[in-house]
Amino acid sequence: MLAALTLVSGCGLVGGATTISADVPNQMTVTSQVFNTHRFPPAFTCHGPGHSPSLHWSGAPQGTKSLALLVDDASAPIRPYIYWIVFDIGSQTTGIQAGQVPAGARQADNSKGSDRYNAPCPVNGRHTYRFTVYALSRTLSLPDGVAMKTAWNDIAQAAIARGRLQTTASP
Repeated sequence: MLAALTLVSGCGLVGGATTISADVPNQMTVTSQVFNTHRFPPAFTCHGPGHSPSLHWSGAPQGTKSLALLVDDASAPIRPYIYWIVFDIGSQTTGIQAGQVPAGARQADNSKGSDRYNAPCPVNGRHTYRFTVYALSRTLSLPDGVAMKTAWNDIAQAAIARGRLQTTASP
């Protein structure tokens, strides 16, 4: 029997539970100098300029054809709440600079309905934000602004490895 791990599910926001096989190793390392205390700096939320933070990753396996990044709020009352989906990141890319998208990469709609980074704005209690990088077996070749559900389903089907950075923020 093939076990599966539900990575993004909730109240139908992405169209129901989407699974990634438990065989997909959690072997990548995701880091960021801006989260040096594992706290989400206000500069990258709605309380500051709202730019996306810089991220760095390593450990993509041989056979990686592209990478994807998904930023979500594990503490949102309606889950998942997705702030950013970037896909078709070049397989040799090892990071994203603050406020930028790598050349050639595309962005899917987020939970707010826009195809860009939606700066988190925690208002009720402590929130846990997850920056998950996926190594993919193929390039997705979807257009900018593609529906969140479509992008997520394609990422789930092509994932061969992943890594995650978690950070917290409070109002």
